[in-house]
Amino acid sequence: MKIELIGGYEKNELETRIQKVATAGKLSRFAGNVFEVLESCNDYEKNLKLIKRIIGMGHKSIIEHDYLVFAICDVTPIIEQTIIGSRLTSFTIKSRREVDFRTVGFYVPEFRDKSLNIHPKNDELKEKYISHMKYLFNTYGNIVDSGINVEDARFILPYSFHSNIIMGLNARELEKMVISFVYGQLSKISEIKEFGEKLLELIKEYVPYLEQSIQDSKMDSSNTFEYMESLAERPEIKIVEKPELISYTPNADDVILKSSIMYHFQCSEEQAKEILASSEQKDAEYKSKCMNTILHKEERRELEQVNFTFQIPISLSILTHLTRHRMHSLLIPEFLPLWNFENYVIPATIKAKEDIKKIFIAAHDKNIEVFEEFKNMGVSEEDLIYFYIGAQMLNVVTTMNGRTLQWILRLRCCNKAQWQIRAIAKEIAKQVSNVAPLLGKGLGPTCMTDFVCYEGKECCGLINSILEQKNK
Repeated sequence: MKIELIGGYEKNELETRIQKVATAGKLSRFAGNVFEVLESCNDYEKNLKLIKRIIGMGHKSIIEHDYLVFAICDVTPIIEQTIIGSRLTSFTIKSRREVDFRTVGFYVPEFRDKSLNIHPKNDELKEKYISHMKYLFNTYGNIVDSGINVEDARFILPYSFHSNIIMGLNARELEKMVISFVYGQLSKISEIKEFGEKLLELIKEYVPYLEQSIQDSKMDSSNTFEYMESLAERPEIKIVEKPELISYTPNADDVILKSSIMYHFQCSEEQAKEILASSEQKDAEYKSKCMNTILHKEERRELEQVNFTFQIPISLSILTHLTRHRMHSLLIPEFLPLWNFENYVIPATIKAKEDIKKIFIAAHDKNIEVFEEFKNMGVSEEDLIYFYIGAQMLNVVTTMNGRTLQWILRLRCCNKAQWQIRAIAKEIAKQVSNVAPLLGKGLGPTCMTDFVCYEGKECCGLINSILEQKNK
C-alpha cells in the first residue's frame, strides 16, 4: 500500500493552503473586505494557531476550503468501497471493465484469531491463502483467454486484488475519514486501519492543524448494532429478484407540477392546486407540456421535491456503478458480519459456454471450501472478507429524488452501460413510470429522452434509428 499527496506540499504551497483556511476563519469577524483579510493573514504560525483555535471550538466549515488530492496504490476493493462511502469525496478508479487484472497482485493479511491476536498458524494460513488466490487469478486469466471479456471474467476475482485510485477531498472529509478508519469500528479491519494511519502520517506533515483534532476524537470501535441484534435473530440472507420500489412520494407528478407553480407564482399549495386544475381544463395537455419543460430545463429543482426508495440486488463487481453517484442516500451492508457466499451471479457470457461455466462454478465452490476451512480454524471475520468474490450478490437500499433518478438512469440505461447495472436501471425506470408516468417520460438514455447521444465515436448507433423513426 502506498499513498502520496499530489501537490500542495511544497513550503509555498502549504503556506498558501493554510492562508486560505485562516482567511475563511477570520473573515466573519474582521472589519475589512475579503482581500484585506487575505492580506492580513500573512504569518504562517499565526494562521495555524488561529485555525486550530477555531476548529477546536467546533467551527469546521473553514477547513472545507483546503482541498487535497491523493494517489493511492495497491489497496483492495475493501478500501475502495469504504472510502467511496464518503459522499463528498471524488474518485477516479482503474476500470475492471477495460483492463486485464491478472497481474495486479493481491493483499495478504496477517491472519488473526477471534480476539484479533495473530493466529498461531498465521504462516501456514498465509501460505494456503496465497496459493488459493493465485488459483483464482489463474482462473480469471483462463476465462479471459477463452474469449470472455474482462468485464465478465472479473466476477471470479477475489476482493483481495490491488486497486489504484485518485482521491480528492476537503480537509473536513479527510478528518472524518481518518477518525473512522483509525478509531471507529472499521479499524478492526487491519488494511483499513493501516490506510487511516498512513493518511494520518501525511496529515501530521501537510495538514498540521488536523492532528490534535483527530487525536481528541471520541469515536470508538464498539458494535453500533449490538442493541438491534439483542432483540432479533438474524434472518437468512435472501437476495431480492429485482429492484423493488419500497416507498415513494404519492402523486409525484402533481407534487412536481405544483412545486413549479408555487415557486413561480409565489402562491400557496392550495392556490397551486387550483391553478393546476384550471389550467388542465383549458388545455388537456397542460401537465404533460409543463413536465416536459421541467425535465429539459437547465435547473430541475422541482424534480428534487419527490423521492423514491428502492431495495436493489447487485453484485460486488458492479456496486461501484451505483455508489459512485453521490447524490442519493445509499445503504450498503457492512462487510461484517459475513454475508452468504452462496448468493452469487454468473454472467450470461459465461453461462453460454458450458466448459467455462463449469470452471467458474468450480472456482466459486473451491473458494467457499477454503473460506470454511479458515473459518473453522478460528480466523477472525475481519480477515475472512478477502474471500468475497466479484460475483457475490447483496441487497442495498437507496432513496433518490427525481432529479438524481433522471441523472443516474440517463447513464445507466445506456446500451454502453454494464449489463447488470443497465438491467437494474431499466427496471427502476419502469417501476417509477408506473407511479409517476409524466416523470417516467424523462427517465432513460438521452437518445430516447432528448434525441441526442453524447458518446461520439463510441455511440452504439441507436440514436440513428430513433431519429430516423422520429423524422418519418
